[in-house]
Amino acid sequence: MANTGKEYEELVRDIQRSLINAENIPSLKNINIEKNKKIKDRSGIDREFDIYWEFEIGGHTYRSVIECKDYSSPVSIEKIDAFIGKTNDIPGLKLIYATRTGYQSGAKIKAEQHNIQLLVIRDQQAQDWVDDDGTPLLKSIHFKMTAILPPRIINFNVHVDKEWFYSQNEYTENTLPYLFKTELSDAIFIRNISKGEKYSIHDLSRLLMKKVDNMVYGENIYAEKIDNGYIENANSSVKMKIKGYDCTYIYRKPIEDVSIIDFSEQIKAIVEDFITGKKKWVLKN
Repeated sequence: MANTGKEYEELVRDIQRSLINAENIPSLKNINIEKNKKIKDRSGIDREFDIYWEFEIGGHTYRSVIECKDYSSPVSIEKIDAFIGKTNDIPGLKLIYATRTGYQSGAKIKAEQHNIQLLVIRDQQAQDWVDDDGTPLLKSIHFKMTAILPPRIINFNVHVDKEWFYSQNEYTENTLPYLFKTELSDAIFIRNISKGEKYSIHDLSRLLMKKVDNMVYGENIYAEKIDNGYIENANSSVKMKIKGYDCTYIYRKPIEDVSIIDFSEQIKAIVEDFITGKKKWVLKN
């Protein structure tokens, strides 16, 4: 499809609107930026301009026009001459030329002589993300989030102190399997009197991270001997002396997620003053 330049004209108009709004000057609000504006010259001939806008400050009207050229090569002096001839019989215009690819040296000289502002309005390029001394600018931020999941206990066995068990009369082998049957894992506690520890089976999942050195991924078994301890409910109304316990657990690899903030995706266009070298970044929205 042939390049008619219409798409570039739309881009330039949008960019100009963004630049005006960024000035945050009340008198410049709601300016109507027109496309294909026809203005009569001194001879009464209609001259058409790609972009036109005007505003009034202190009783004086300021008018600006932009000639947009979406060329694949730098603008020549002949194009600047044509722009000068087109506007020569229309006084009071601020003249601006816009292109993607820059200007030939003769075009620059001619534009400076006639106070024509030369703009390069283009997409961002790799060199835009490097400052004058070659230092790369911050282009993106990568947020790496790692969720370390505690081991999940899938089986738990206690080692009852048989000497204690057969010396007491409260519990029997028949009632033993039902002592904690209705309790949740966060309501069944291991109390290690020798070490001064008390934790629920639910908490044990987290504590395994400290109890097991060099924990490996996958299904594993952990066993602990207890010299003096009990398995009991929350208020210790039900308790049984134990020699230790073992549990089977699954330890999974951490879940990693990376979120990227790419600042380049926020850039709508780069506006560069070809004569002064000053550059502006215009953001989307």
